[in-house]
Amino acid sequence: MTTPRDLMFVALDPASGWPPGQGELSLGLAGAELIDLVDAGAAELDGDHIVPAGVDAPDDALLRAAASVLVREEPYESVDDWLWRRGRDLFSAYQAALEEEGLLTRQRGRRLPFRAGSEPTLVDSPERRRAAGRLTAEEPVLTALVAAVLIHDESADGSDGFGGSDGSAESVDLPDGVEAVLAAVGDAELELAAVRQRRDVEQAAFDNIWRGV
Repeated sequence: MTTPRDLMFVALDPASGWPPGQGELSLGLAGAELIDLVDAGAAELDGDHIVPAGVDAPDDALLRAAASVLVREEPYESVDDWLWRRGRDLFSAYQAALEEEGLLTRQRGRRLPFRAGSEPTLVDSPERRRAAGRLTAEEPVLTALVAAVLIHDESADGSDGFGGSDGSAESVDLPDGVEAVLAAVGDAELELAAVRQRRDVEQAAFDNIWRGV
């Protein structure tokens, strides 16, 4: 199992109380991939840039795909650029992989059993339980990554929805390089939220114009 897969299991688990936003989660998945690539020695961080290393990616199809698209010539890609480029539609890629492996199914209605857009549902599996256990035990990397993604997805009462964990990235010890990736994820989440807010404001203004016509 990998950190991005564990993040998917946590996000899609109803017990977490976390309904994932696909954009936020895609950025988090890209950050999780980078953390795993650095941990495996397939990439290194030089400041805020990603330098490919000589070690092969872990034996996971999506991580190998991630390693294969690392920029291998100077100037190397920044972590921020990686998150936006690699993160594009990454949620869909992981969802499709979990469905293909039988770890994720889709609930179908009785009247329209094959309707498009049915909700994805996790099956009970060792992989799902492992991810839940990793978070329950407050394993530093996954806990901090979840906290970074949840910055703009917390419930109205301020609860993080994860069984009492405060979700604080500062409260755990993190391996070298993880802090930089998490900071970049947090910045990207802020940027995504700002873009969405601008669009909402523009749409509201447009709607008001039409109401006045």
